Amino acid sequence: MNLIRKIVRRPPKSKEDRALYYELKELLNFSPRSINKYKKAFTHRSVQLSDEKGNPINYERLEFLGDSILGSVIAAYLYKKVPTGSEGYLTQMRSKIVSREHLNELGKDLDLIRFINSNVDEANVGENIHGNIFEALVGAIYLDKGYNFSQRFIFENVILPYVDIERLEGKITSYKGLIIEWCQKQKKKYKFDTYEDTGNDPIKHFSVRVSIDGEQIAKGRATSKKKAEEQASKRVYYAFQSQISEG
Repeated sequence: MNLIRKIVRRPPKSKEDRALYYELKELLNFSPRSINKYKKAFTHRSVQLSDEKGNPINYERLEFLGDSILGSVIAAYLYKKVPTGSEGYLTQMRSKIVSREHLNELGKDLDLIRFINSNVDEANVGENIHGNIFEALVGAIYLDKGYNFSQRFIFENVILPYVDIERLEGKITSYKGLIIEWCQKQKKKYKFDTYEDTGNDPIKHFSVRVSIDGEQIAKGRATSKKKAEEQASKRVYYAFQSQISEG
């Protein structure tokens, strides 16, 4: 009798959980075992839920776990796919695949935001919410069904549709790093002048000016220093693209 119950998965009793169960079954291509693990993967800390022991119920710990599972599956794939790749090459390629930008794209493509339980308006949760819950989902799959199911999900939703080794080899993950490396190689002096520039915006903004050999080349403005520096660096890259490409 217990064996039959294990083989035949029945959907949850509550209407809300049953709806999530069927949506996840279609998305994941398998039947979830514990719907609560997936509900946790889609719970934002703003909801302020806790279990009976007072431990917070949100996706953050699952995000950490999913990040590790994702990294291990990608690492194993690259190790087999590129037998001549050095440690540095494999590390760089893995970083490109699991970059925050790429994970955000994956989360958006799967429309995971539709599942989110949050007290923060969707417009204010930030761009990284898409990648965060994608990683949390991977973590939930691992806890619910084990490593093999997690691996299959990653292959079907990350590796097969998106991982193109040749294209990734030419993908720039950090424009700032590229500009600094090029300047150092060409013996050019560079300067990133970053400052707070909120203006009339309700959200804090930062601006950055990038100068090379004393000449201001480009500016950037965003809600974080890193984003502003990347924006400005990208503009510097396009200004010097032909020279940078030549080395």
